[in-house]
Amino acid sequence: MKLLIITQSIDENNPICGFFLDWVLEFSRNCEKVTVICLEEGKHSLPENIKVLSLGKEKGENNFKYILNFYRYIWKERGNYDNVFVHMNQVYVIMGGLFWKLWNKKIALWYAHGSIPFALRIAEKMTDIVFTASKESFRLESGKVKVVGHGIDVNKFKVESEKLKVDRENFKIVTIGRISPVKDYETLIKAVEYLKNKGKLNFIVDIIGGAGVESDVAYMEKLKKEVEDKSLGDKIKFLGKIPNREIPEYLNNHDLFVHMSKTGSLDKAVLEAMAGGLPILSCNDASKDLVGDIDENMLFAVGDYEDLAEKMKIFISTPDEPLASLGERLRVRVTEEHGLQRLVGVIIKKYS
Repeated sequence: MKLLIITQSIDENNPICGFFLDWVLEFSRNCEKVTVICLEEGKHSLPENIKVLSLGKEKGENNFKYILNFYRYIWKERGNYDNVFVHMNQVYVIMGGLFWKLWNKKIALWYAHGSIPFALRIAEKMTDIVFTASKESFRLESGKVKVVGHGIDVNKFKVESEKLKVDRENFKIVTIGRISPVKDYETLIKAVEYLKNKGKLNFIVDIIGGAGVESDVAYMEKLKKEVEDKSLGDKIKFLGKIPNREIPEYLNNHDLFVHMSKTGSLDKAVLEAMAGGLPILSCNDASKDLVGDIDENMLFAVGDYEDLAEKMKIFISTPDEPLASLGERLRVRVTEEHGLQRLVGVIIKKYS
């Protein structure tokens, strides 16, 4: 099969989209040829059967040039692909859908988010298949939806032997994601304040991520001021954006992952933490199906900082052996239900 992939970025240093290079590589192992059209191209090293075409964001091109390049590429390359895979950007289905239909190309859209923008409703009518990570990740009623899990390259998240022992004088908690109100960092800050006031618990919390859009910059500054005003600088650190390729190392240096997001969809960062053998704490609807049968202590009520704090306290106090055993069960869950090789294999079969 020859596949055209449309995505946001091909750049191993991109803190949000860097993981997608693993997807492209896995697709290339299952396809004769892969052509990728991306909005922005950065650093990468890909095999010969992958061709990358950029719409030009890294060169400072404007929207008109993006559109012109898009139509030029899908026309020029039309003989080099049989099927189309659009990753998250439903607008490209709307832009190219009629042409791909005329050329008898099968169209698939990957979408994993709790929101239902109007453009998604249009794209759903034009696509042949919609792939999503969980039932909560695509909330538009459609007979085209195939729930296939996320695609996590579990081998990148190897658990080092020293991770089996926790430094009880410095229990490390981490959360990863863009700094945005929907991620509800306020609840985490209040939980840390609650635990600090409770007494002698030795822990720190690292927040990895940056403002996704300009409007979030003020929100991030507000959070930092709140940490300062509450004298929590010794407990909470803002580490900023980290390239996706460095995330496994950071996870290996932590003992617990927390997730306060209100999006409702299954978050890739949670699965990556589990792949790294970390217990998680999440209030997300999708996490109930993911880990509820393993340990209900990994779930807390949305926006309830006391519940989050008490659950954090449980894991801070859990001995090494059961903590490591739990981490291994979570890693197995990700491998079996959300492994990258499995995901790409399922997607390829659905095109047949």
